[in-house]
Amino acid sequence: MRMFNIPNLLTAANLMCGVLSIILTFAGRIDLAPFAIFLGGIFDFFDGFLARKLKVSGEMGKQLDSLADMVTFGLAPGFLMMVVIIVSIYIDVPYEATNFASHVHFELQNWINAIFYNVPNQMDAPIKWLPLFALVIPFFSMFRLAKFNIDTRQSESFIGVPTPLNTIFFTFFPLIMWMEFDTWRYDEGIFAYLFNSYFLVGLCVFMSLLLVSELKLFSLKFKHFKWKGNEIRFSFLLISMILIPTLLVWSIPLIVFLQLILSLVDNLLFKNKQHEIQS
Repeated sequence: MRMFNIPNLLTAANLMCGVLSIILTFAGRIDLAPFAIFLGGIFDFFDGFLARKLKVSGEMGKQLDSLADMVTFGLAPGFLMMVVIIVSIYIDVPYEATNFASHVHFELQNWINAIFYNVPNQMDAPIKWLPLFALVIPFFSMFRLAKFNIDTRQSESFIGVPTPLNTIFFTFFPLIMWMEFDTWRYDEGIFAYLFNSYFLVGLCVFMSLLLVSELKLFSLKFKHFKWKGNEIRFSFLLISMILIPTLLVWSIPLIVFLQLILSLVDNLLFKNKQHEIQS
């Protein structure tokens, strides 16, 4: 059994990207942390692709892949959202903050002082514990990854939201927070709702529960490229190709919810076909 083949090394690169994302997150650079996750996702795609092409797929690679995914698509988004919630608790920018990164660092330090050193600041006693709820993401990701390894129903589709898709959804929040910094620092507007700490906690819990749900989601694995049988997949790709250049970062949550909605439609059509056959 060869441990250090090319696919396994790419899996290791995926893990290191997750580690880098966590380091950046706790350094206050949540503007850069998502890009480390994206790079990890690229490595995650190519490790499986090359493993199949080079015919070196095996149990070792499967286990390494889950371990790497737990870091990049479990721990990293959990910590990322924890810091986003910390920043959202006190969204008004202090005079000390000259840019987004310094603002995040300022709020992160306030939270650390409040949690570990009981230093009085704007993080009052009850709300200072709220960011820890983001850790439901790695909690349910662990069960999702273990379930995927032993669930034989997921060879052609997914049962529950995949951890990479869940992670991509959560990268939207630090990215839009960074890109729109000069907007919400003076006029919160819609961001007062989008960055409401309780709303973010609710999303963390909701999306994490979908990880271990029995919701059947279509995958982008094509058996053939004809329209018939691939209507949902082609529709998803076409709409996504329109949304990405039009809405840029705002397209991220829309594309994720698009996959969820189209999967529900696909499930409904499948049930109707089964009912017609049985009738």
